[in-house]
Amino acid sequence: MILQLFKKTKELDFERTYRAPLATVWQAWTDPDMLRQWWGPEKTFIPECRVDLRVGGELYLVMEAGEAMGKYAGTRWPMAGTFTRIEPTDRLTYDARSWTEGEEEGSTIHHTNDVTFTESDGTTKVTLRIAITHIGAKAKMAAFGMKFGYKAQLDKLDKLLTSR
Repeated sequence: MILQLFKKTKELDFERTYRAPLATVWQAWTDPDMLRQWWGPEKTFIPECRVDLRVGGELYLVMEAGEAMGKYAGTRWPMAGTFTRIEPTDRLTYDARSWTEGEEEGSTIHHTNDVTFTESDGTTKVTLRIAITHIGAKAKMAAFGMKFGYKAQLDKLDKLLTSR
């Protein structure tokens, strides 16, 4: 049943409006120190983060489960991406692959993320489209869970931006 549900969801779409200026929201997506503060759902943290903000440059993050995640504590989920489009403060596009560390062969998910930013009256709208192009044999549940994971991290971004 889950596989049938996921087959309908090859693309994930999110739209959020943040009460923050465009420059701040752009920085949250492109500055490694800010990315570490909001990337990933609750109970996870980012021990490694690199951003080479240029077309062909690298986006690399490792999300790690904290102790509050019980039996998953210490599990690491890297994401390695390459920027394919950068329009400063307007749009970011990157091709990426995500996996469970130590199980890369079967757990890899390939995806293209396209993020657009639009400012209006002191708020910034972020539109995120994720196109999933490959799901490893052991990654079906993880791919299905991406919708919830991205929603949770966009909530964390909202908390970060409103605390500034």
